[in-house]
Amino acid sequence: MGIRGEIEGAQAEIRRRNLSRMLRELHVSRPLSRSELAARLRVDRSTVASLVSDLVARGVVRERRRSTAIPQSPGRPSPVVELRQDGPGALAIDLATDWIGAAVVGLGGKVIASTRRDVSLCGTRPEKVVEDLEGLVRPLLAGLENGPRIVAIGVSVPGLVRAEDGHLHVAPALGWRDVPMGQLVKTQFIDLNVPVFVGNDADLATSAEHLRGSGRGTTDFICIWGEGGLGAGIVVDGRLLVGSAGYAGEVGHVMVDPDGDLCHCGARGCLESVVGEEALLRRSGRDPLGGTSALEDLIAAADRGDPLALSALAESGRGLGIGISGLVNIFNPNRVALGGLYARVYPYVRAPILRELEGRAMPAPRAMVDLVTVRLGGNALLLGAAELALAPTLNDPAILPLEQGPAPVEANEPTEAVLSPASSLSAQG
Repeated sequence: MGIRGEIEGAQAEIRRRNLSRMLRELHVSRPLSRSELAARLRVDRSTVASLVSDLVARGVVRERRRSTAIPQSPGRPSPVVELRQDGPGALAIDLATDWIGAAVVGLGGKVIASTRRDVSLCGTRPEKVVEDLEGLVRPLLAGLENGPRIVAIGVSVPGLVRAEDGHLHVAPALGWRDVPMGQLVKTQFIDLNVPVFVGNDADLATSAEHLRGSGRGTTDFICIWGEGGLGAGIVVDGRLLVGSAGYAGEVGHVMVDPDGDLCHCGARGCLESVVGEEALLRRSGRDPLGGTSALEDLIAAADRGDPLALSALAESGRGLGIGISGLVNIFNPNRVALGGLYARVYPYVRAPILRELEGRAMPAPRAMVDLVTVRLGGNALLLGAAELALAPTLNDPAILPLEQGPAPVEANEPTEAVLSPASSLSAQG
């Protein structure tokens, strides 16, 4: 390649990065004017105009005049750039212990439509579960009017997922092992002709909460997620910790009691076996496989002041406090959020968790951490799955086809650092 070719290649790469940075700004923020985008991206207005033109041509954004209700600086009016509702979007799927959920999510994290079916997946073949998605997803897609065009599918599963291809090694709470989940879902929805991305539920919930919920604005954040089992997503210096193959964050299988009960993973005394859903229900005298209805009954009993229910919840809080103390000592997070089951029982487990934190966490990191609940609720898993699916589009908007004529390329676009791409992608496609 000659010097001219190298220069053109460098300019194309700079443009790709700037397109990504602009789309990410719009994805995580409100609609922005051209002048606001120029200030945030630290580029000139002609560069912004060219980038916006490119995203318009790809059907991602549109421009409108600024509302008179919004103050504007003196000078020529700057149009507002906003994401199109009928632009790129994701089909998000949540395979939990006690339900199947699905949603269509557009850029900007907007849930356009969603549905859920309460059903226990324990002991059900994964192939049958994926087949059953057909009856849940097809009506959801058929009911869309002027909704986003699906460019990828994201799937949340409560298990150990290989980042490379979405292979589910094990989902202990479901009894699943060695499931080619990405390929199963891709085959089921082959007509959509889009890639499929699979991720661990706790990791995906953490990504969504860090971007839009309880972890927003933090650099070091941990989300403890409990639905059936127990997992955690860990954000270090603004990036999700995934490990060399995507297996990091299995906090539920840290041993806390060498002589404890047998865990679904095959080991004894795991944190999950002490504070997970089954342990909590068993401790309260309920069917450990009772699922959502048994948990609701337990919480109702605690609300009435039932001593057995309160004791069971307090013991789970103590175990959680022991586990969280270790995480605080190791990772020194700004904030720890509890989600899923633990968000629902938070009023009853907060005090014992804090007692263990005070007694077991080192004073300096303990003084820096807040304990909160998730803000996105049940949507965290679906929003996280959507983020996983949309990451390639956010990383490189140029993969989207042009719907209109291409915009002219600016020759003097300055180089800026690219926002870090999602590092927890698991793909099949």
